[in-house]
Amino acid sequence: MKTGTRIALVALVAAPLAGYFLFSSSRSGAETKSETPIAAATQSLPRVQLVAARPADGLAGEALTGNLVPAKALQVGFEVGGRLYKVRVQKGDSVKAGQLLGELDPEIADAQVAAASAAVLAAQAQADNAADVAVRTEKLKSSGSASEMQDKGATSGAAAAKAQLEAAKAQLAQAKAARARHELRAPFAGTIIDAPEQVGATVAPGTPLFTLEQLDPLILKITVSEGQARALRVGQKVGVDAVGSTSTTTAAAVRVVLPSADSTTHRIPVELAVPNADGRFTAHTLARARLPVDGANGAQVVPATALAMAGGDHVLVLDQGAVQRVNVEVLSRTGAQVVVRAPNPLEKVIDAPADELSPGTRVEAR
Repeated sequence: MKTGTRIALVALVAAPLAGYFLFSSSRSGAETKSETPIAAATQSLPRVQLVAARPADGLAGEALTGNLVPAKALQVGFEVGGRLYKVRVQKGDSVKAGQLLGELDPEIADAQVAAASAAVLAAQAQADNAADVAVRTEKLKSSGSASEMQDKGATSGAAAAKAQLEAAKAQLAQAKAARARHELRAPFAGTIIDAPEQVGATVAPGTPLFTLEQLDPLILKITVSEGQARALRVGQKVGVDAVGSTSTTTAAAVRVVLPSADSTTHRIPVELAVPNADGRFTAHTLARARLPVDGANGAQVVPATALAMAGGDHVLVLDQGAVQRVNVEVLSRTGAQVVVRAPNPLEKVIDAPADELSPGTRVEAR
């Protein structure tokens, strides 16, 4: 075969093959272009991480710090003035209600009581004498030996003497009361925090001399949110830990939940009674209350990173692939967790939601 003939045959065979490869290449390119938008659409959906919400049963609530103060505290002094005569207690002493704390010099008061007592005796004698005259005059009148006017005069004299006797008795009672005010007694059982260290000073009426505090129980004053306040009840047990020591108790109880919020913080004041018979806690120090969380009231725990606060506390959930907002009430914050209550129980929430996520946004869950 001639060379020209062989070249022509090769050209005839190569042409269809070239067309086939060109057609295949065009078709492959077309398929790639048609599949690219679908893949791009799938990859453009934001991906979110879902975490489960669990009941708050058995979880210790938020630790709230407050001041431990005495159940009762009072600075007391004498109601009358005078010279401090005796001090019957010292700082740190435990006293009972009515126990004598101190005395003023009673010399003048005792003299006034003695004078009033003598006046009562004199008035009593005059009253007895006048009453006897009235009786005898009435008998003489009956026999005709005394006139009507004499009888009335004797009766009036007896009444006047009796009135003088009552006045003398009132003066004596007043003198005794003044004498009693020279003795200062404890108005309630407690511990002496401050007392005079020496006698002899002249004190004015009402000058505070002794400080008395009742240290069992102590009162822990804290403030809570409205949600926490609704979950508390009077008598409910609460754990309390001292801030500056290792002292702790689980026997503290809710004493009062005030029905009015603090005007500055807008939180609800709560008082807890902390047993302190053994003196483990110190008054006027800080302590933390561990409020219990009850899952029966719908409380659930979610990560703190799942809580969003823009426009009010809320979490984001998925509903058929779309983001939905659920408003929640924050009951407490416990480190990396938040105790919330939603209108309906939560199953899963979006953790660490991005700022651009909004209700209705379609996302892909990881």
